[in-house]
Amino acid sequence: MLFQEKSYIMSVWKVKKYWSGRVTKESNALDLEQGVFTFKSPRKIAFSLKRSAEESLRRKSQSFQSAMSMLNFYINRAGKNLTLSRRKILNQAKIELRKIFNRT
Repeated sequence: MLFQEKSYIMSVWKVKKYWSGRVTKESNALDLEQGVFTFKSPRKIAFSLKRSAEESLRRKSQSFQSAMSMLNFYINRAGKNLTLSRRKILNQAKIELRKIFNRT
């Protein structure tokens, strides 16, 4: 196998392995506010996700499900790299999202 072929195969493998990062950057499911997952207020995160879900014309499910799915996707993708305080804020954002959509 030539070096170029091996390099190409490795780059294709990396793209497949890290598909979740591409989804966050290029997904057209929701137009997220810049830095939404870095906000310090769980309520602000929840309202931003709600606004994005309701304004989206491309979503395939209800607004609540789209917003919650995007939040869960981010939490799961970050995994062990999330600090405890950040994970706490994002989990509180889930609770706020349920309150905002009257799903308590």
